[in-house]
Amino acid sequence: MRGIIMQEYISNKAKIGSNVFIGLNTIIEDDVEIGDNCRIEENVIIRSGTHLGKHSTVCANSIIGEHTMAFYNGELEEPLYIGSYSLIRSGSIIYIGSKIGDHFQTGHQVTIREKSRIGSHVSVGTLSDIQGDCEIGKYVRLHSNVHIGQKSVIKPYVWIFPYVVLTNDPTPPSEELVGVVIESFAIVATGAVLLPGVHIEEDCLIAAGAIVTKDVHKFEVVGGNPAKVISDVRKIKNHVTGEVAYPWKYHFERSMPWESLGYENWRLINE
Repeated sequence: MRGIIMQEYISNKAKIGSNVFIGLNTIIEDDVEIGDNCRIEENVIIRSGTHLGKHSTVCANSIIGEHTMAFYNGELEEPLYIGSYSLIRSGSIIYIGSKIGDHFQTGHQVTIREKSRIGSHVSVGTLSDIQGDCEIGKYVRLHSNVHIGQKSVIKPYVWIFPYVVLTNDPTPPSEELVGVVIESFAIVATGAVLLPGVHIEEDCLIAAGAIVTKDVHKFEVVGGNPAKVISDVRKIKNHVTGEVAYPWKYHFERSMPWESLGYENWRLINE
């Protein structure tokens, strides 16, 4: 049974699944699809063309399927797809025209612009901003106040910590955008800035506050302004236990697909 309040705000052209809760003052426009067992809280706007997977929650004061400039110019917009078991916390704005996988999660007041492609099990922290035309792989973790510039490519299992900025304009302001590419299992620590077009290879560690102006190779640790190689990740030890800490995939498994198996066993099973 649907828990719908203030029915006049729900378009009769919307497709709403069973056991969906919809809070006060929520607006659901034409051509919206909401899967079974979803929860849409108070003062949410879900715009036309949005598809929300089952067992998902959209918290209060969020806008899902926000219009792009194309809409205001009278042009057609692409749909927005958000996977099942997603949690979008209050105040977030997700534009139309993106595709987001299952088990997606945001903090509060996150902005995600159009034409973003985001994999499953991705977490985006409070006040983070993902600009349009980005690619983010599965199990990526973005902490709070992260800015991901247009054309960025982030491969699976990357960690990006608070206040990191991925830039994209080599000669600002210009129309020639060149995104940063970060390969799987890399870590970008707090406050780092990655300049346009840099390529961060697998298992790298970008130190806190680093200004990265050139490519970083596998296993390198870079820091400073401009960032320079300061170590090999395989030499870094845990400050508490004294044990080797990197590559992190062999030593950390919480909420990862290899949890309880270990990375090596999981990799062997999935090869």
